[in-house]
Amino acid sequence: MKKDVINSFYAKLRDANPEPKGELNYVNAYTLLVAVVLSAQATDAGVNRATRALFKVADTPEKMVELGEAKVKDHIKTIGLYNAKASNIIKLSQMLIDEYSSALPRDRETLERLPGVGRKTANVVLNIAFGEPTIAVDTHLFRIGNRTGLAKGKTPLAVEKKLEKVTPQEFMRHAHHWLILHGRYVCKARKPDCLNCIVRDECGFKGKTI
Repeated sequence: MKKDVINSFYAKLRDANPEPKGELNYVNAYTLLVAVVLSAQATDAGVNRATRALFKVADTPEKMVELGEAKVKDHIKTIGLYNAKASNIIKLSQMLIDEYSSALPRDRETLERLPGVGRKTANVVLNIAFGEPTIAVDTHLFRIGNRTGLAKGKTPLAVEKKLEKVTPQEFMRHAHHWLILHGRYVCKARKPDCLNCIVRDECGFKGKTI
């Protein structure tokens, strides 16, 4: 995708949704981290249902550790991989208490040291909690990057690096959200809604459904 087309692509997404928001519910940076950890291989809606009650009783690392792994499991048992996720939540909460005075680190490498936190999770937290211009490549962004021609790559990391390279600075802050929402509701995996796509003229997908 050429530079002028990329500009037009992002400009249209921005004009349609100037201040995009993530769909995970949270009350502070810590609960955002927990929600993103829980969202791996799970839907945002499913995570929100589970954390509605959890965050009322545990919205700090101290409260989460005090709640204990067994009770965390009870709250999140409707989410896939809940046993491992509960264990990681308790461990990362204790690590935040012991090493970071319960505050979230503001750099990717340190966040990735926390149990259950990978590059994608760290990028989401940095973007939403701290306003960093990071791009977290999930299945939606990977699909859109390759399908549209915006950022082709064989791995999520390759697509992330390409997106960082080709995305104009003015769009970096919200690029992650625009792309994930577009992939979730319009440029869907099995049947992209090209007829109602606002960036179909910029998209290089040869199999457009129009």
